[in-house]
Order: sequence, then C-alpha cells, then structure tokens
Amino acid sequence: MSKKQKDIFEVFFRRKPAMILVALNKDMRSKYGSVLAKEVDCTYSHAVKILQEMEKAKLVLFEKQGRIKTIKLTETGQRIAEHIGKIKDML
Repeated sequence: MSKKQKDIFEVFFRRKPAMILVALNKDMRSKYGSVLAKEVDCTYSHAVKILQEMEKAKLVLFEKQGRIKTIKLTETGQRIAEHIGKIKDML
C-alpha cells in the first residue's frame, strides 16, 4: 500500500482496529492476541483493548482452551472484515 493509499484509508478507518479484523479474516483460523498485535504493529495491551470492544460489538469471540485464549471472528465480524479488505484494495 502506498503512502497516499494508506493516508486515505486512515481517513475512513482507524488503522489498528480495521487491520485486526482484516488479519483475523486472512486465514480464518483462531489467533492469539499476541500474534495479532505483531501483525498490526501495536502493543499487546492495545490489541486486547480493541478486541474487547469488538467482543462487545459481537464482531469477535474469545475462545478459552485451558490457559490459552484465542480470538475468532463472528459471522458479522467476518462480513465486515471482508468489506474493509475490499475497500482497502480499492484505495
């Protein structure tokens, strides 16, 4: 993505939350918060804060497997992520 495309994308969307949704949608597997934070270049605590807001909006689900917590898109979250990805590609 060129700088100009990146700048216009950020006019419409907050970069980190939008990219978290796109990253979750990329390979459709549940991911760890730390992996997502690295993929979108933000701190783990910031990623968790964003993900908690997304959980309240029913865009993501936290799945606990023992001590491990993974994040997965809901159906609504997946549809939104697909649209954000398409818009990003158009810009």
